[in-house]
Amino acid sequence: MNFSSKLLENAVAEFGKLPGVGQKTSLRLVLHLLKQSDADVARFTASIDRLKEDIQYCQECFNISDHSICEICASFKRDKNLICVVEDTRDVMAIENTNSYQGVYHVLGGLISPMDGIGPADLKIEGLINRIQRGEVEEVILALSATMEGDTTIFYLYRKLREFDVKITTIARGIAFGGELEYVDELTLGRSIATRVPYERSVG
Repeated sequence: MNFSSKLLENAVAEFGKLPGVGQKTSLRLVLHLLKQSDADVARFTASIDRLKEDIQYCQECFNISDHSICEICASFKRDKNLICVVEDTRDVMAIENTNSYQGVYHVLGGLISPMDGIGPADLKIEGLINRIQRGEVEEVILALSATMEGDTTIFYLYRKLREFDVKITTIARGIAFGGELEYVDELTLGRSIATRVPYERSVG
């Protein structure tokens, strides 16, 4: 693609680094921004700057938050005895959209993937164990994607957690193998949470 401006080319290249954004889409976004008022563009860039500078991760569950403790963990309405373990913030949002879960979360920050050089030490597993060791948790739901990496992570977590006096469950597999939680429709995901099963039974 030939550009009439080096500034335009550089901006398109930066937008093209975003996941799922090809060169044509990147060009369309940049041209759209050029048509906006200075005030609109300033708000856009300021929101990105503030996101990088001010965003925090909850000290309890490691979800993205505006504060040191996220709204979910701070809420008196949530069941602190029930922890749903997910891969990332997108999965928290997907489950919250079902309006069928009233416990709290634990965000691992990824999945075990030896091919990508991601091991257990790279995830927030010790934080989960620390929460369970306090003795308040009664059930841990392993709500990870139905992929090879998800199943590997679930198996690892099960082996780490089975020594504690907690119920370990996994979401029902109404989700096709290879499916990621963020793309599952809300009805299916909600039913999968509601009809969760003990992990040892799911592999028996």
